[in-house]
Amino acid sequence: MAVFGLPVFGQRKEIEKQKIQGEEKEMKIIIVGCGKVGATLAEQLSNEGNDIVIVDKDAEKVQDISNACDIMGVVGSGSSHNVQLEAGIREANLLIAVTGSDELNLLCCLIAKKAGNGCQTIARVRNPEYSQEVRFIREELGMAMVINPEQAAASEMARILRFPSAIKIETFANGHIELLQFRIGANSVLNNMRIADMGAKLHCEVLVCTVVRGDQVIIPDGNVVLQERDIVSIVAPPKMASQFFKKIKVQTDQVRDTLIIGGSTTAYYLAKQLLTMGIDVKIIDKNRERCEELSDLLPKATIICGEGTDQDVLMEEGVNWMDSFVTLTDVDEENILLSLFAKEHAPKIKSITKVNNTTFDEVINKLDLDSIIYPKYVTAEYIVRYVRAMKNTIGSNVETLYRLVNNRVEALEFVIRQSSPILDIPLEKLSLKKNLLIASIYRDGVLIMPNGQDVMSIGDKVIVVTTNQGLDDISDIVKER
Repeated sequence: MAVFGLPVFGQRKEIEKQKIQGEEKEMKIIIVGCGKVGATLAEQLSNEGNDIVIVDKDAEKVQDISNACDIMGVVGSGSSHNVQLEAGIREANLLIAVTGSDELNLLCCLIAKKAGNGCQTIARVRNPEYSQEVRFIREELGMAMVINPEQAAASEMARILRFPSAIKIETFANGHIELLQFRIGANSVLNNMRIADMGAKLHCEVLVCTVVRGDQVIIPDGNVVLQERDIVSIVAPPKMASQFFKKIKVQTDQVRDTLIIGGSTTAYYLAKQLLTMGIDVKIIDKNRERCEELSDLLPKATIICGEGTDQDVLMEEGVNWMDSFVTLTDVDEENILLSLFAKEHAPKIKSITKVNNTTFDEVINKLDLDSIIYPKYVTAEYIVRYVRAMKNTIGSNVETLYRLVNNRVEALEFVIRQSSPILDIPLEKLSLKKNLLIASIYRDGVLIMPNGQDVMSIGDKVIVVTTNQGLDDISDIVKER
């Protein structure tokens, strides 16, 4: 076992953090596993001011992530009691096990519960055989969360197909407020419309909180003019959001059918959810044994044994008349090209493209693709959301956190539980940070689309959308004096 770390830089970060946040506590988190998800978590959670230690048998991976994120790294097996002690399990608030082995992840969590001092644990468990036993495993091992990446990604896709015009849908205030992303089409009534004029022209009260135009991310004011191909995020209650999309003649009903390319575990979870929603499902996979297995698991679905990348097969199976198209092969390039092919032959089809490698995400996002799902981001987002909830008890009042536009934008729900110098002051008198928007205030069951005269009060749920990262308290929205 060896230890890599940068204690000098770690100390400097801590001093700077204390200057900014005063006496606010940080969380000590151990991440076991330096794969894609582990590296993403290390970066995101470190950027939020947490004390991170990574553990992996691969010394090179540990060294690379340790240097990149300025965090401590321990080389060794995360299931070793001595290694966990070296990583500081006795002082840790949370251990996250995301190695490639489900059993190893569960063992890491079990040892952490025994060796730690009230340490919470999260395990990534991917085997479908465990999917029916998640509650039992979590309760018996006393775990905070058991997350299945494939199931989480499938749930994200099912939610999109329930509202196909949206690229992404997130909820706040226990479902009373929605944040929806969509792309402005060529003939949309929103083309060349000034945001300030939307209310009068559409007779519908929604708030535009982000506009993505090429590489540019805009936190807009009323003077921004919307353009074709802009990716727009709005905040509204579900009923108002539905009215808005009807006014701009955008489909709001769920899809009737879907064609899935690739019979992966994610495809199984997705098909299972869609069938319960009353959506017809057709899956194409070239592996005959897997097709027979899926036929037994999903008797109500149509399973086709064939080459899903063959254009003739796609046309024979009706890609040109299906409502939706989901590419779930193991090759990113295949998924992207298949989605582009589907859009060419069926311009109105709703496509979802799974992409594992994020190296070229800026290029991919410029393509004419509807919704892109990055499984590692979905998994990391679930875990980061839980960490934010944990921090409620040690200094943070962030109830919900979503990351948008490839993690360049954060949408946060603050629950105001105690007094703050910025409360009960008209918003127009607050010196808010740049690139930050107070999207809504939810008070006593009533949604307020705020203007300059509105104030925030104790008990409110406040939605903030910003490109500034690491906000922990509602007072962080104002500029530092």
